[in-house]
Amino acid sequence: MLKICQGMAKIGIIGLVQANIRFHSPSKGELSAPGIIKEIAVFVNEQPGSFYRLVIGTDSQTKRIDGHSQIDYVTAIVVHRQGRGARYFWYKKKSNDIPVLRDKIYNETLMSLDMAEALVPDIRKAVSPVKYDLEIHIDVGSLGPTREMIREVVGMVNGNGYVAKTKPDSWAASSVADKHT
Repeated sequence: MLKICQGMAKIGIIGLVQANIRFHSPSKGELSAPGIIKEIAVFVNEQPGSFYRLVIGTDSQTKRIDGHSQIDYVTAIVVHRQGRGARYFWYKKKSNDIPVLRDKIYNETLMSLDMAEALVPDIRKAVSPVKYDLEIHIDVGSLGPTREMIREVVGMVNGNGYVAKTKPDSWAASSVADKHT
C-alpha cells in the first residue's frame, strides 16, 4: 500500500485542483474546478424538481509514443439528471510510470477518491446533497483480470464514505472516462 500512496503523491489531484487545473467539457469547453461546480449548479437549477446522480470515475490507458510508454489517467465527473440527460467534465493526467495492473487500478480508484475529496465539499455548498446520490465508479468487474480486486477497491471506496459501483454499472469510468484516454 505504501508504494501506491507514493505513486499518488506524483499524481496529486487535490493539489492540482487547488493549483487551478483545467477540466474539459464537450458543451462548455475548458473550465476550472470552480467553473465545473458552477456548471453543475446551473444544470441542477434548470430542473430543480428532478433528482440527480453525481458520479466520479477514472480510467487509464497505456500508450507507446516515440518508443516510450506513457499512461493517461482520465477522471470523469458526471451530473446525471435521471431520465433527462447529463453533463460531464473530464481531467487528464499523463504519467511515465507504468504500473502493473493492480497498482493501475489502485491509482484509478485513488484518483477518483481524491477528486471527490477535492470537489464534493464545494459542490455540496452549491447544490443541496438531498438533490443527488454520489457514486464512485471503479473500472473493475467480475469478468476479466480485475475480478480478484473487486472487494479491495470497493472496500476502499466504501471505507471513505462513498458508494462504489463496478462493471457493468461503472459507466463513468468504463465509458465516459475511457472515451478520453
